[in-house]
Amino acid sequence: MEYNEQKETVKSKKWRRVGTGFAIFLGIIIILLSLGLISFQWIIDYIWMDSLQFGSIFTTIIGSKVILGILGFILFFILTYITISWIRNSYLSHFHDNQLPSMIENLKQSRLLMASISLVFGAIGSMIVQGIGWEPLLKMVNQSSFGLNDPYFNMDISFYMFVLPFIKMIVYILLGLSIFYLVIEIGFYSFFHLYQMSRSAQLHMGITLGMIGLLLASHHLLQPYESMLTNQVNLFQESAVHGLSYTDKLVNIPASYILAGTAVIGTVWMVSALYRRKYYQMIIPIAGYLGLVIVAQLASVGVQQFIVSPNEFSKESPYLKHNLEYTRAAYQLERIDEREHPANQSLTEAMVDRNKLTLDNVRVNDSRPLLDIYNQLQTFRTYYKFNNIDIDRYEINGEYQQVFIGARELSTVDLPSQAKTWVNQKLRYTHGYGVAMSQVNQVTEQGQPEYMVKNLPPKGDIDITRPQIYFGEQDYDNVIVNSKKDEFDYPSGDENVSNRFAANSGISLSGINRLLFSLQEGSFRMFVSDQITSESQILQTRNIMDRVERIAPFFQYDKDPYIFVRENGSLAWMIDAYITAENYPYAKPHVGNENYIRNAVKVVIDAYTGEVNFYMVDKEDPLLQTYAKMFPDLFTEEIPEDVRSHFRYPERLFTIQAKMYGTYHMTNLEVFYNREDYWQFPTEKYYNEDIEIEPYYITMKLPEYEEEEFMLMMPYTPKNRQNMIAWMGVRNDGENYGEMLVYRFPKQKNSYGPQQIENRINQDSTISQKLNLWSQGGSEVIRGNLLAIPIEDTMLYVEPIYIESSNATSLPEVKQIVMAYDDHIVMEATFDKALDKILQYIDPNRVVEEGQNDKKSKEDEGITDSSEQKLQEIAELFDAYQAALSAGNWEEAAKIMTSIENKLDDVK
Repeated sequence: MEYNEQKETVKSKKWRRVGTGFAIFLGIIIILLSLGLISFQWIIDYIWMDSLQFGSIFTTIIGSKVILGILGFILFFILTYITISWIRNSYLSHFHDNQLPSMIENLKQSRLLMASISLVFGAIGSMIVQGIGWEPLLKMVNQSSFGLNDPYFNMDISFYMFVLPFIKMIVYILLGLSIFYLVIEIGFYSFFHLYQMSRSAQLHMGITLGMIGLLLASHHLLQPYESMLTNQVNLFQESAVHGLSYTDKLVNIPASYILAGTAVIGTVWMVSALYRRKYYQMIIPIAGYLGLVIVAQLASVGVQQFIVSPNEFSKESPYLKHNLEYTRAAYQLERIDEREHPANQSLTEAMVDRNKLTLDNVRVNDSRPLLDIYNQLQTFRTYYKFNNIDIDRYEINGEYQQVFIGARELSTVDLPSQAKTWVNQKLRYTHGYGVAMSQVNQVTEQGQPEYMVKNLPPKGDIDITRPQIYFGEQDYDNVIVNSKKDEFDYPSGDENVSNRFAANSGISLSGINRLLFSLQEGSFRMFVSDQITSESQILQTRNIMDRVERIAPFFQYDKDPYIFVRENGSLAWMIDAYITAENYPYAKPHVGNENYIRNAVKVVIDAYTGEVNFYMVDKEDPLLQTYAKMFPDLFTEEIPEDVRSHFRYPERLFTIQAKMYGTYHMTNLEVFYNREDYWQFPTEKYYNEDIEIEPYYITMKLPEYEEEEFMLMMPYTPKNRQNMIAWMGVRNDGENYGEMLVYRFPKQKNSYGPQQIENRINQDSTISQKLNLWSQGGSEVIRGNLLAIPIEDTMLYVEPIYIESSNATSLPEVKQIVMAYDDHIVMEATFDKALDKILQYIDPNRVVEEGQNDKKSKEDEGITDSSEQKLQEIAELFDAYQAALSAGNWEEAAKIMTSIENKLDDVK
């Protein structure tokens, strides 16, 4: 019997050893696989980044992550191991042999278990620390001074931007970890009342409590600095001031120092009580601390409610001044040049002649309807697609012209199903082709855009020497170029023209690269295909947004990249990159906690090669200087002229600044506090809905200057009123790029705002009758963007009217132009006719020079007479249609409606 028991015991131990060995082996395999996958992805990423000459960016980020990951691993591993080991030793010292499980008593097994648990926590700690810490660490180490101190602590802005976030991160990680360990210790030492009987357990918990107390005190010592970054004065109330307020200075800052001292004293008290086994006395410091927190909150509420609120302006005035000054600095509002605009009604023919280039570039097309037109008329094949239509300007035949431009990109998802083979999608159909470009101010007789560049291959006023688009806005798959298979270039009649990639910007698939990228793609076909040679290259991350975010994930990027044609005829994309921050003292956030934003970097991506350049636009910005120290190989300082000439001030940044300026243009503190002169964005009717006007690009001549320039502008109206009070503009050309101006209108006279013009369009009997007639005839009338055009000391309004039939394949066509000036409003078939009519209203005795408009007048007269006659016929038919319906004569009504639709088609 004993022999059998011994045999079973031996067998059991043997299986346990086998199980333990297998578990260790499995654990090692999992760790190696995890490390292998991470290393594999790092290798792939480095090869890709290095192919773009940005290998140092990758190594800097990975290096900082590795250092922090190791430190995080060591910290979490050691603290976890010490905690578990201390708990084990406390149990061993308290219990006799054989009273504990053998795994705890056995030193070898227990060390293995403790090490395994510590490894898990170390891995978690590594991921946490490197994940959230690499950028704050690099910023703190490479920080640049702002040269501006806060008015209370006299700390440079860089302290709040770079140092404070890093210190807070360390304190919060350690505090969270300490609280977690204390909970573990309380759990284990509660068994068998060890916290009462074991000095070792008491010492362990005392040390952890001491760490928590010191870290909690550190948290409170940081709170006064954080009061500079918020308007929250307590859990229940906000101050009128963003940043330090009266209540913060009087109550919250002193309370923070008192709570810091209380945390330290309370910790000492608790450790002493624990060691003396006076457990109930441990409640006293906790209760005292919580009581002080409540008292501090109540004191804050009381001061805010009964001292500040009844006389808020008087109490907060010094702090309001700081809020105003620092917010203006954070958004660069103090650089805005404010001027007076007389808002005269002074339009004359001579003024029109002086501003001919401005009027020749007034947009009578809108990008949204235009996108549908481009996609129907300029794609030619189902697999081509225009994702967006952008606005830009070019010097064409010696004339400064504003244009619409769109990239004709390849959409492989729209290939016929039988063509969606691996060869076609990876080797054959690799790129889009060319751009389409049209005038902003001209349309054909059919209301379609007047193209400046069109068709395949692209031809027109601008020479495009390299029209292939390998990198763009589409969700492109990775492709392989320079294979044995020629690439599809563009369709030409019944045949397809082929092409070969002529750059070396891809990743070579020679040697081990082919194996690595076949594994990454998960494509055995790629590894074995005889179509791929040593000359082949793989083009990865071809979506331009994904591309720049993969290179520099620490920037924010504008969602509206735009394509432009360079001097050498190649195509490139421009993306606005933003550097942002949350910790600018006293500055009001525009979204969330973000209260600092700059468009300090322009990113240019070659549409053919995929080459990326990060151009420094604002070299003096301290945050950009910090990034330049972090990544010296990322930025390019010298900006080519053909790139600079296509800089556009980004609409997103302009909108943020314009919204903030609507409040922060008030420099008088009392007016600012009461928001007496608050400006807001006006509304317009677009697609028959009232929407907030978006900033728009125009070509115009500023009153003080001699030449037209590309501007981004936005009108303002007073709060809850519709008259125009001012307009803001920002210059885009040359050395003047980024200069912002505001023109204020006189408050003692009414200047029509956009929504007032829209209302007048609706109320004009002639215009509204025509619009209603078109819409009742089965066509959709689309109201385009209403543009306010400053011309010297006056304003002109222009709105295109589109008509789109109910046919599924119909195109929106510009059929009428509404123009408003002063009390006059007209709707005509062309911009020139509308302007002539406005001038005629202004000066009824105006004499048109003989021959000036003879040809145009004859053509327009015939069109107008014919159209008016047909509209009259349609009106009569519509009356007959309604009469037939009333009489129940459905057949006759159907015939009349058919006649109406035919005549409407003739009018269009």
